[in-house]
Amino acid sequence: MAKKKKSTTGVAKKFSALKRVTAQGRAAAHKLLTHVDASGRATMVDVGEKAVTARRAVAEARVMISPELANRIRKNSLAKGNVLDVARLAGIQAAKRTDELIPLCHSLPLDSIQVRAELRRDHVYIWSEAKVTAKTGVEMEALLAVAIAALTVIDMGKSIDRAMTIQGLRMLEKEGGRSGHFVAGTKARR
Repeated sequence: MAKKKKSTTGVAKKFSALKRVTAQGRAAAHKLLTHVDASGRATMVDVGEKAVTARRAVAEARVMISPELANRIRKNSLAKGNVLDVARLAGIQAAKRTDELIPLCHSLPLDSIQVRAELRRDHVYIWSEAKVTAKTGVEMEALLAVAIAALTVIDMGKSIDRAMTIQGLRMLEKEGGRSGHFVAGTKARR
């Protein structure tokens, strides 16, 4: 019986040590991970001490489409209406609701959101630019605008082309804030 108690005590000591290591790991992670609190839970970053600055983000994507769908978009003959106009409006609406759709995003009073949807030879090109004067960046708003506009193209054209794909969804440029100016294909400049 004594051996069993010793064994149980050994397990208890190991468990206690594991709990200490885990607690230390959470504390270390909290220092490294900006969206994790001391308990290891996801949390919104406190931007209260950051300076308000002008911020801008530009994003793009392409929806690859069939020649038949391109022809129908060109003729504006789809049953659901004008694909390019509806996609543009969907992107604008999405950018304004980013904080509702992406966990832990701050609510931002957008100064401007522009979205373009253009028919090109084998794709619909989508571009967005978001601007804000705030304590945090506007990248997610620009990216969400492009993503939702692209999904709208797919929704509106799926009766003609079920093989559409979204390609090249990315940030093209970002400026403002302490991380400096970023242009795709280059290193960040400070």
